[in-house]
Amino acid sequence: MIIDKPYAIGVDVGGTNTVFGIVDKRGQIIKSGSIKTGKHAEIKDFIDELSGALDTLINQVGTKDEIKGIGVGAPNGNFFTGSIEFAPNLRWKGVIPFVEMMEERIGIPVALTNDANAAAIGEMTYGAAIGMKDFIVVTLGTGVGSGIVVNGKLVYGHDGFAGELGHVIMRRSNGRLCGCGRTGCLEAYSSATGLARTAREYLDMRPNENSKLRTMPIEDITSKDVFDAALDGDEMAKEVFQFTGEILGEAFADFVAFSSPEAIILFGGLANAGDLIMKPIRESMEKNLLNIYKNKIKLLFSELKESDAAVLGASALGWEVK
Repeated sequence: MIIDKPYAIGVDVGGTNTVFGIVDKRGQIIKSGSIKTGKHAEIKDFIDELSGALDTLINQVGTKDEIKGIGVGAPNGNFFTGSIEFAPNLRWKGVIPFVEMMEERIGIPVALTNDANAAAIGEMTYGAAIGMKDFIVVTLGTGVGSGIVVNGKLVYGHDGFAGELGHVIMRRSNGRLCGCGRTGCLEAYSSATGLARTAREYLDMRPNENSKLRTMPIEDITSKDVFDAALDGDEMAKEVFQFTGEILGEAFADFVAFSSPEAIILFGGLANAGDLIMKPIRESMEKNLLNIYKNKIKLLFSELKESDAAVLGASALGWEVK
């Protein structure tokens, strides 16, 4: 029997893709893979595909006896209950007993947390937040997630759901419908899908304005298309990033007021836009901060490869699982 097990597994369940990796004790991802999150209508079929892919990966490095545990980061993942509960950006609705289903299928102990919390753990252990005790990670992907660390500990709240900053209401009058069913949420404006939605609105409201974005079907426009157009100097595309960054900056100024973080760290697809998104965020945040916080808060990009923070953070749960 192997006492000192050399590996843990981290799984990041995103709205579009599920990425996973086998991680050693030095924090190196030695094997990795991915599957499409929304491929299966039934959660059982997704669990079967994920477990099968993990089995294949495990067989490449050894046996299941060498895996300490599996940590999973998922939208609305509840650390306390082991369930994914009412995740708006996932195909499967209601309360899903994810840990129970995974353990039954794969035969390895599993722990679950919110995907953004997993990213925060990864950033604190391996990335831009090394040495920090107070910071916020904001994930800008299919949705907007957040992991809040105060005094070196993740904030879970009494029920496991603290830190849903993507669902802070930013527009209380005539706000956009969000996937959560409410209107005006930050996520509806500042996720990758929200940014693409802004571009489509601009094209519709300003029919006489030239833009490279008009060369493609309006319903097919993605955040990547807007980014590419902005890099080519397209004025409308640059305005879309300006609008998105301004809303994020407003939100960040409010986030600072309740936890006074040393830094806010951006992670996920939109973070790849660099100064296109960071410059308007910084200007808007400083404009809206209370004076006591001005010029104190670092705005940083994740120092880890795309998806590595979430996988590494989730794997940290795998080391701790009983």
